[in-house]
Amino acid sequence: IFAGEACKEVILNVPSTLEADKIIGRVNLKECLRSADQFRLSDPDFRVLDDGSVYTARAVVLSDEKRSFTIWLSDTKTQTQREIPVLLEHRKQVLKKRHSRETVLRRAKRRWAPIPCSMQENSLGPFPLFLQQVQSDAAQNYTVFYSISGRGVDQEPLNLFFIERDTGNLYCTRPVDREEYDVFDLIAYASTADGYSADLPLPLPIKVEDENDNYPVFTEAVYNFEVPESSRLGTVVGTVCATDRDEPDTMHTRLRYSILEQNPRSPGLFSVHPNTGVITTVSHYMDREVVDKYTLIVKVQDMDGQFFGLISTSTCLITVQDSNDNAPTFRQNAYETSVEENAYNVEILRIPIDDKDLINSANWKANFTILKGNENGRFKITTDPATNEGVLCVVKPLNYEEHRQVILEIGVNNEVQFTRDVASRVPTMNRALVTVHVKDQDEGPECNPPAQYVEIKENSAVGSKVNGYKAYDPETKNSNGLRYKKLHDPKEWVSIEEISGVLTISKALDREVMTPRNDLYNITVMAIDQDGRSCTGTLAVNIEDVNDNAPQILQDYLVVCKPKMRHTDISAMDPDAPVNGPPFQFKLANPSPEVNRIWTLSQVNDTAARLSYHKNAEVQEYTIPITVKDRAGQSTTKILRVNLCDCTHPSQCLVRSRSAGIALGKWAILAILLGIALLFSVLLTLVCGVVTAQKGKKFPEDLAQQNLIISNTEAPGDDRVCSANGFTTQTANNSSQGFCGTMGSGMRNGGQETMEMMKGHQTLDSCRVAGHHHTLDSCRGGHMETDNCRHTYSEWYSFTQPRLGEKLHACNQNEEHIPSQDYVLTYNYEGRGSPAGSVGCCSEKQEEEGLDFLNNLEPKFLTLAETCTKR
Repeated sequence: IFAGEACKEVILNVPSTLEADKIIGRVNLKECLRSADQFRLSDPDFRVLDDGSVYTARAVVLSDEKRSFTIWLSDTKTQTQREIPVLLEHRKQVLKKRHSRETVLRRAKRRWAPIPCSMQENSLGPFPLFLQQVQSDAAQNYTVFYSISGRGVDQEPLNLFFIERDTGNLYCTRPVDREEYDVFDLIAYASTADGYSADLPLPLPIKVEDENDNYPVFTEAVYNFEVPESSRLGTVVGTVCATDRDEPDTMHTRLRYSILEQNPRSPGLFSVHPNTGVITTVSHYMDREVVDKYTLIVKVQDMDGQFFGLISTSTCLITVQDSNDNAPTFRQNAYETSVEENAYNVEILRIPIDDKDLINSANWKANFTILKGNENGRFKITTDPATNEGVLCVVKPLNYEEHRQVILEIGVNNEVQFTRDVASRVPTMNRALVTVHVKDQDEGPECNPPAQYVEIKENSAVGSKVNGYKAYDPETKNSNGLRYKKLHDPKEWVSIEEISGVLTISKALDREVMTPRNDLYNITVMAIDQDGRSCTGTLAVNIEDVNDNAPQILQDYLVVCKPKMRHTDISAMDPDAPVNGPPFQFKLANPSPEVNRIWTLSQVNDTAARLSYHKNAEVQEYTIPITVKDRAGQSTTKILRVNLCDCTHPSQCLVRSRSAGIALGKWAILAILLGIALLFSVLLTLVCGVVTAQKGKKFPEDLAQQNLIISNTEAPGDDRVCSANGFTTQTANNSSQGFCGTMGSGMRNGGQETMEMMKGHQTLDSCRVAGHHHTLDSCRGGHMETDNCRHTYSEWYSFTQPRLGEKLHACNQNEEHIPSQDYVLTYNYEGRGSPAGSVGCCSEKQEEEGLDFLNNLEPKFLTLAETCTKR
């Protein structure tokens, strides 16, 4: 790009093909004519901007090496004109052609590339419109025919393009809209007459050059925005946006925003950013109370806002939101009202205010406050939500005699705070004075104070007079003309005179019967005036204590355990007030010589004393007189019974005392005699049983017919005899064994039952004498000796189990200690109640008579005996 001197010819080097809306150079307009305000070009294919930039208005193809046009500059005010000639130059590219000497057509890779082709959208013709010529290098040696295909030829839109078969000239048949088709990708073919392709298919893109034929369009026809009235300078109100269908990133789609009109026109409060469309405030003098809505006409123009750009408009409605920038104000600075005395919960005044802020908003609603004059809380002010008025009420009665008028200072502000800009220049609260006049009213008597106090001594004489309750008339400030009446007297101790209100004691007063004793005695009194109006008050009587009660010893009977207890304590109490109570003095009151010799009395504290005895005191009950005296000299004597007892705890002596006083009745004596007779009969039965057991009985003759239940003996049973003392006297293998007999029905897992041998319903138990284990006694008759004590199965089991295991192990081996095939089987308990006894019962007296049945056993038992004999 070359820029010449002012108003001299400008030469610009450009390519032969120029796209639309592309910058090709820049000229210096200001140096040529600085005051120029209009620019025109002699060639419509180009345009110039204010800064001297030269753009193409449409696609241009330079057929010649040079092309020129003129820029005219005009100053309409001075009627001055200048011109700047512009020369466009380009150099043609010389393409080297390849010459082939071949006479025979042969496929070869050739390069045929026509110059880029473009066409202007919405072209006015004439049609068919020549676009360019397609030529192949093979046409120099052969006759070549051209054809095309693609969108716009054999695809929609059909027949838009065609090519001359012989010349290769490419034509367009009708106008094209770039927004619908921006480029056509055609394919060009070159072939000989015989159908061979002289060159490869050639891509032939045809670009549709954009024309500024679309207006920019806003996204919304009407925009609605809101902005607070207290907004600062530069506050964003909203953003407008427009679109353009023309080619992006060109001047046709470069949009610029501006505000055409604001209504109301003055003052100008808003501006729009030319590129982004953001609307902001340019002034802080926005007042909703003056203008609450603004209307803006916003313009958008393409071509970067140049005068020849296309324009569209839109409307923006801006609503100003209310802010608390106006303080509520009283319509008057002072108000007056009146109220009857003793009236309360009544409305006495309504106070209106003015506020320019938005009605029924928090910026408009008032908040009233009583700043002064309501220290006693007699008034209250609220806000009427409908009218925004302050409603003043009396909530506690007013007294005309105390305050004939009250002056209140009322303040008002809004529910929300002021904006920061307003708060700095406007007072925070508006104030007004309200004078309340209290109207006098004829009132009844006044009982003030409600409770009055008086003191009366206990046990005052009946008929004594005491000052009573005094009420007064608030208008006259005295008690003349008032009558009194007693409403409540808990003990009916006094009466009241109707005219004077003086109390007369009708009964003796006793402080000790009051609960609690130190509380006041309240009497309710009513005062009545001549018109029948009344009031009630309380007369609180403080009854002064008199020492009319002697101290009393609390104990009557005491138990002292000798020698564990060396003394005992006694205590006393006095219902009188503490001034007539402890410390008490304790002493023995004329005791007998015996009591005086044995017992002594010492002080423990103010209310207790310790009674002690001498070591040589006899155990018996004593009667001891004791005198106790309070600090005011009031005394009493009490006879105390003290039981000096040989015990470890006093409760033992109390039990003895109760048991000593019980006498047996005739039925109790009869029961005791019957019990003794029953005891003798039981002893006689036991003696007879023992004598019978010692005589010894034999087995019955038919014992051989009985069934043996269980036998755990290791032999037929005839080689073991037990002595009477429980030790074994003979064994089968000459070794001493610690047990004899068989295992009876006591064989249970972990059981505690005794060894038993069953014959019929009779049981035989194992016995233990002097710590030795005995065998079962003789089975004759089923009785057992009573002199042998019983032992449990667990003791027997722990003793016999290891030895029985050794025996069984020995029986299972032969002489070479090799396990044998036949071995002694274990026989378990078969249950209680078997009619047969146990095999192997031994006679403690070693008697052989009665055992002949063992020779006539059944075959099963003979086999068992033979097996045991072999071992």
